[in-house]
Amino acid sequence: MKLTMHNYRNENDYWRIRQFLWDVMIANGLRQLSWPVMRLDYWRFFGMINNHPFATLPEIIFLWETPDGQLAAVLNPEDPGSVFMQVHPAFKTKELEEEMITTTEEHLSVTRNGRQKLSLWADSQDAMRQDILNARGFIRGKWTESQWRRDLDKPIPDVPVAVGYTIRSLGDESELPARSWASWRGFHPNEPDEKYEGWEWYRNIQRCPLYRRDLDLLAAASDGTIAAISTFWFDDYTRTVYIEPVATVPEHQRKGLARAVITEGLRRVQRLGALRAFVGGYEPGPDALYSSTLSPECDRSDSWVKEW
Repeated sequence: MKLTMHNYRNENDYWRIRQFLWDVMIANGLRQLSWPVMRLDYWRFFGMINNHPFATLPEIIFLWETPDGQLAAVLNPEDPGSVFMQVHPAFKTKELEEEMITTTEEHLSVTRNGRQKLSLWADSQDAMRQDILNARGFIRGKWTESQWRRDLDKPIPDVPVAVGYTIRSLGDESELPARSWASWRGFHPNEPDEKYEGWEWYRNIQRCPLYRRDLDLLAAASDGTIAAISTFWFDDYTRTVYIEPVATVPEHQRKGLARAVITEGLRRVQRLGALRAFVGGYEPGPDALYSSTLSPECDRSDSWVKEW
């Protein structure tokens, strides 16, 4: 079937892409062989505004459609030069993958030190994509995302909460500064406090369509200090949930707080009817937590890098 490619055009395309990603998730048996909808929303409403506001969506999103207007594939970066190929399995062919990679090379690479650089992601079991990338001069990069998952068809075991701490949902807007500070401390433990840029960015997190404050969880110390955080993004279309982010403030680590918050979140989304939970990890420490709290089952997505 002949597919037609065009750039992202307008807001309607965004909502079409969301539906496409829902369909892909279901077609792939609730596995993350393409982005979950939450990741698209998080990128658009937070990442593209606060982290890497490097382009407009029509410049960096490309769509492939069938003659009757059905989406078959979507190409987009997450960070500058780091690109993801979202392909419906019914349309996955060598010809399509070649065309998407060519489009990436022509439009989505970045220039560093006088050279073009590009990173594309491929599932570790996607032999066709890996063969194409290898033939086109890409090599395996250093980054692998472990996509841990857990089916929620069985009771969630209790996990004790450390003495002096409670697990609860995030409060109203007055608590956003404390929530933002906990996130900063959890993810930037060695950075000087002067680099902290404030809390207003969290309003963009709360703009994401799947955001629910009752699933934005935290562990609070007896004095009210936020010690650990974990946000659950429940997608009632696919009945899956994505956990992002997970962090513990350094002074409160090694108390089992992240495990306790994740467990409470799993219990809550299970009651909402979720079938499967996901979380992504890139480093040994978080991976050990996720594999033990969710399950040892995961897919792995590898970066493939090319310079020219």
